[in-house]
Amino acid sequence: MTYPDPAARSKALHDRAKASLPGGNTRTTVFMKPYPIYAARGEGCRVWDADGVARIDCINNFTSLIHGHAHPVLVEAACRQARLGTAFGMPTESEIDLAELLCRRVASVEQVRFSNSGSEAVMMALKAARAFTGRPKIAKCEGAYHGSYDYAEISLETKPETWNQGPPAAVAYARGTPQGVLDDVVVLPFNDIDGAVSLIRTHGPELAGVLIDPMPNRAGLAPADRAYIQALREVTREVGALLVFDEVISFRLGFAGAQALWGVDADLTTFGKIMGGGFPVGATGGRTEVMAVFDPSEGTPALPHGGTFSANPVTMRAGIAAMELLDEAAFARLAALGDAVRGGIDEAFRRHGVAGGTTGLGSLLKIHFTDRPVRDYRSAHLREPEARRQAAFFKALLNEGVLMAGYGLMALSTPMSDDDVEAIVAGVSAALLASAA
Repeated sequence: MTYPDPAARSKALHDRAKASLPGGNTRTTVFMKPYPIYAARGEGCRVWDADGVARIDCINNFTSLIHGHAHPVLVEAACRQARLGTAFGMPTESEIDLAELLCRRVASVEQVRFSNSGSEAVMMALKAARAFTGRPKIAKCEGAYHGSYDYAEISLETKPETWNQGPPAAVAYARGTPQGVLDDVVVLPFNDIDGAVSLIRTHGPELAGVLIDPMPNRAGLAPADRAYIQALREVTREVGALLVFDEVISFRLGFAGAQALWGVDADLTTFGKIMGGGFPVGATGGRTEVMAVFDPSEGTPALPHGGTFSANPVTMRAGIAAMELLDEAAFARLAALGDAVRGGIDEAFRRHGVAGGTTGLGSLLKIHFTDRPVRDYRSAHLREPEARRQAAFFKALLNEGVLMAGYGLMALSTPMSDDDVEAIVAGVSAALLASAA
């Protein structure tokens, strides 16, 4: 079946969904025109849609399924716990086990607080920075996605008409964002040491924390320069602000996460996605001194935090199983898969004479239809012809049996084989030709 098809069951499901869901949708990220493709089941690195079409899954629920679909070890861990109970109004040993695992792996993390999504983890990290420092403002990079907390999504998708020659402006992402939120967010240029350091020093006395993703997906998936990250570490110490590392996605880059690769120790770190074993999860971790803002043992803490399903044992047990499977050898193999896919796609672009190629590291990559060097959000931003080509390529790739994000992101998984790599690269090559027509 070729997408789109007016007779597709996915189209019928979407038509039905429009009566009970706004626009037939509950996740903006999975919406696509003329209708989204509905999943029916997944196994390994493949997903079958409601019409029975199988595709290699190269988005893996937006980077969270590092072991693909229905991994037997994770299914068994979840089912074993589900038979004992799925959630309690009491703590369980499982949360201690997963917290200890995170503390062992990430040198800067001494204590952990669990939540239910990366968005919530970031929200709690920013609130913790405010509670610890007593300051109101946070800083983040232009174009970087950190979830749906209103402070974190400022200047997420700025348009060229809002760009100016000076520092990036604080631009609302959601209509109705209060002016007070905009006033309390300092927007930094990514990979620009002088610009970022100057802004942090200017706002230093009011700055609670600097939020940074070392390879921000929505900002082009270009790795941060090591010198840029080190400069942020030094200037935050200088002004007394906390360095908050968002590893919700980048934790899949290596055994100890991105911090080990960049050689930096954060004050607070946020986690999610891969550490839930396919279930909803988030976590905020950091130095004991900072994490004390959550401590209720002496009365109401500086930052009270609950969550009905926070640290639920099904997520904890599946997460432990998922992380234990991710040993050094697993990360090395994922990195090799990533190198092979990136190299094969870059070669296909050259062979077909198409401007563009890939960015990324490890098991993450992003396809760009531009010959500009991609270093930040503005250089990655698609001009109109590039956007049209990418949209056509996305649909062509679906029909070649490969699923990626509509904006070019791919996230690989441990069940992928060398044959799957060849199939992904062949699909991209065919889609480049088809989308040029």
